[in-house]
Amino acid sequence: MAKKCCCIKDTGFQSPARAVDFLRAHAGDKPAYVAIAWEREDGHVYRYDLAIPRRIDPACLPGVRHLAERIVKFVLWAAGGWKLYLAGSDEIVKPIAKDYTKKGRRAFDYGFYNDLYGKPFEVVILPYKKMPVTNEREVIVKNNTNGNRIGFDLGASDFKISALKKGKVVFSKEFPWDPRPQADPEYHYTKLSAGLEEAAQALGGKVDAIGGSTAGTLVGKKLGVASLIRGVKEKNPAKYGVAQHLFDRIEEEWQVPFEVFNDGDVTALAGAITTKRNGILGVAMGSSEAVGYINPKGALTGRISELAFAPVDLNPNAATDEWSGDFGVGAMYFSQQAVNFLAERFGFKFPKSMKLPERLKVVQAAMAEGDEKALRIYLMIGRYLANATKWYHEFYDFQNLMILGRVTSGLGGSIILETAKMGLEAIDPVLAEQVEIFMPDEKARRLGQSVAAAQIPVVK
Repeated sequence: MAKKCCCIKDTGFQSPARAVDFLRAHAGDKPAYVAIAWEREDGHVYRYDLAIPRRIDPACLPGVRHLAERIVKFVLWAAGGWKLYLAGSDEIVKPIAKDYTKKGRRAFDYGFYNDLYGKPFEVVILPYKKMPVTNEREVIVKNNTNGNRIGFDLGASDFKISALKKGKVVFSKEFPWDPRPQADPEYHYTKLSAGLEEAAQALGGKVDAIGGSTAGTLVGKKLGVASLIRGVKEKNPAKYGVAQHLFDRIEEEWQVPFEVFNDGDVTALAGAITTKRNGILGVAMGSSEAVGYINPKGALTGRISELAFAPVDLNPNAATDEWSGDFGVGAMYFSQQAVNFLAERFGFKFPKSMKLPERLKVVQAAMAEGDEKALRIYLMIGRYLANATKWYHEFYDFQNLMILGRVTSGLGGSIILETAKMGLEAIDPVLAEQVEIFMPDEKARRLGQSVAAAQIPVVK
């Protein structure tokens, strides 16, 4: 097996999708496998099998192991999990198992998911035939508009509540709040309850269903790692469990069909409702990368989809994420962080005190004036997106990739979109025929997440 499989380069960018294709092509009709599965809440499992040749040149073994570890991490941040199952040769899986320990290379991930699930993090090596199979959660969304519905969308500085009567919005209001520093979970409960009561009054007091969208991670309906309840965790840890079960408490009180999903998933849902498409992966390029997913059946899966921390570049010298300490992850390619990194690389000069949103505005203004340095930034993000579309398709079944967020505003967004389309056509013409990359229209933006969330619960 040629050594080039270990290091596939594209102007410094090393595409994991190309590496996977290379291994498949050389694996033949009877490949060996590295099997990877993560188990999360309620026994849900996501599994991925990496096909590899039965005989690997020892010089290429480190590269194959590196790719396998990057896939382990990607699946973790795509689906979530507290228990890792591995099958494959000892030379590949044993070092990965060691990485995902309290003092291993992936200590950040270990600690994050310990916190999220409240369970001891486990790694199990099994024979291939005993590996668990994929078992995904599915909540089918059929644009439900019957009955009296309330939808909420919880953000860091305000939350929005909408009330729908037979699909028509009869109430919509933004409520300011400051949840992050609050030490008492009653603050969150009281504020949200008051907003729901106001919406209920607009429906004449009769509520048939409540749906929600929230910032932060969810384990079922339990808030996991979320800045909304950070103050409770830091200042009043004895009450942290109460804060995490905010939505269970709301559901028990209202006694109606109730569903809540992360804001990325609900953004994808809004796109599905307005475009009448399923199989949507939504990628929001804002302060970080936020992702949501609607599968081809029109179902929300409850995956964590925190792809800001999921690898998209195999190059160990790629840009490093400040929080996780890892390299080549999505936040450094599809966010304001990516714009800033590329802007400085291409010659933009910013005052040290200037924040990322202001730096983005400088780049956007330069792009509007036809600045060549700004053009290079957006072209590069478009090329990254073309590669990421193929890579994401390894783990998500989608026919539509929807991009949105501040980075995609203005002329730069159009350049990203068209560059990604052309890039995908060059990388994989067959996939380019199957996947449409698009930006939401004004109708999708107007719909709003609270209105979309209201349509999730099923009312019989």
